[in-house]
Amino acid sequence: MRDESIARNYAEALLALATKASASEEWGGLIHALAGAIESNVTLQRFLEAPQVSAGQKRAILAKALEGRAPAYFIKFVQKLVTNRRQLMIPQIASAYTDLVDTAAGRVHARVTFSRAVPDSERDAIVAQLSKVLGKTVVPHVTVNPQILGGIVVRVGDTVMDGSVRRRLGAVRARMLGAP
Repeated sequence: MRDESIARNYAEALLALATKASASEEWGGLIHALAGAIESNVTLQRFLEAPQVSAGQKRAILAKALEGRAPAYFIKFVQKLVTNRRQLMIPQIASAYTDLVDTAAGRVHARVTFSRAVPDSERDAIVAQLSKVLGKTVVPHVTVNPQILGGIVVRVGDTVMDGSVRRRLGAVRARMLGAP
């Protein structure tokens, strides 16, 4: 929980800088690209966590790597993370940053699971209905899972809306087994 709070605080600072530069989407792409590089490159991970490499050396190498690819304030932000020994939290900061940008834009991400592939028109109708119900723009992440047998399961944050045939059959089964 503490790391989440720390990551959110840094993400808020990054968003403030990005907003000042009128580039919140661009900076989001930069922080996610850096997070992706850290998560996928073992050499970079080891370099960032190596205690034998000084913070000054890490700042200099990161500045050189990002020079020409990122704005100066973004580079200074990353260097500050190194100074504060929070460079390994960059993936968490990137995730928190996305959450903050989505909240500011009135967007919410929903995992929508169907039992079969559905046409785009049906998917769009469901997304429109979800947006209407939730009062926010829904960004769908659609998956197909034949095990739900039919219907739809929607997850938004911690909320699950289960309209699957599998759940309904389970409820009928429980009633039948519970009946005298």
